[in-house]
Amino acid sequence: MTEKYAPSAADVKALREATNAPVMDCRRALVEAAGDVERARKLLAERGQQVAKKKGEREVREGFIGHYVHQGGKMGVLVELACETDFVAKNEMFQKLAHDLALHICASRPQFISRDDIPEADKARIEAEHDGRADKFYEEHVLLEQPFVRDESKTVADLIASAVGVLGENIKVRRFARFDIGES
Repeated sequence: MTEKYAPSAADVKALREATNAPVMDCRRALVEAAGDVERARKLLAERGQQVAKKKGEREVREGFIGHYVHQGGKMGVLVELACETDFVAKNEMFQKLAHDLALHICASRPQFISRDDIPEADKARIEAEHDGRADKFYEEHVLLEQPFVRDESKTVADLIASAVGVLGENIKVRRFARFDIGES
């Protein structure tokens, strides 16, 4: 008879600190991965994606305005990050996500939040101009498809989905504005 792996409190705590996932989710992932921390992290990420997909249609009425100012006040970003409840809007992790998104927007200069925000006429022009390489254009100009500046192994959409998995609510970027001194 084989014994079932039982993670130690230290293992669960380490995984929780690395992922911000709930304690019981970390424990379940470690048991399922038989102690393999990297596999447990992947399981948690997959579950976060599933939760995000399931909650994606829920209405978001609350939120937080994240901001970032760079270069001695010469460049700045405001981003409206929406969620379902004021409880999550006041959460430190949610507010940090809003700040990180503002920083990302400052660095990466996206033009659109998602492909759905691009007018159909512009999509047709982009498809024609980029002749089969339109996905590269979208990756560079659409916020949710851009690699996150602090961890390029994840897209911005992946970052938001992992926060949905942890916080348990739908999260959406409603809008953003980028300001540069000297640009109009």
